[in-house]
Amino acid sequence: MADICPKCGLPLEICACEALEKEEAQKIKVYTTKMRFGKLVTVVEGLSADDLRKTAKELKKKLACGGTDKDNRIVLQGDHKEKVSKLLVELGYNESSISKR
Repeated sequence: MADICPKCGLPLEICACEALEKEEAQKIKVYTTKMRFGKLVTVVEGLSADDLRKTAKELKKKLACGGTDKDNRIVLQGDHKEKVSKLLVELGYNESSISKR
C-alpha cells in the first residue's frame, strides 16, 4: 500500500503539495544593487525558507554565476534580473507574484 501525504491526503507518488505551495500568494522581489567595489548583484527576496537553498542552486547552475542564499534572500553575482524572472516561472513560481524593480 502506498504512503499517504499528511498535508494533501494523496499518495506520495502524485502528491501536489510542493506545486501548491509555489502557487500561493507570495510576493517575490527581484532587483539589482551595487555591492563592494561597485559590482552589480541580483537579489531575489520573498521565497520560503524551504525552497531557498534548492532554488538558489538551480539559478546559479542555469545562469553560470556565483552566489549565496542567506538572510532569506538569494544574492547572485552579476545583472540577471530579466533572466531570473523567466527562470523562476520555469521553476513553477507564479508570474504575477514576481515583481522586478
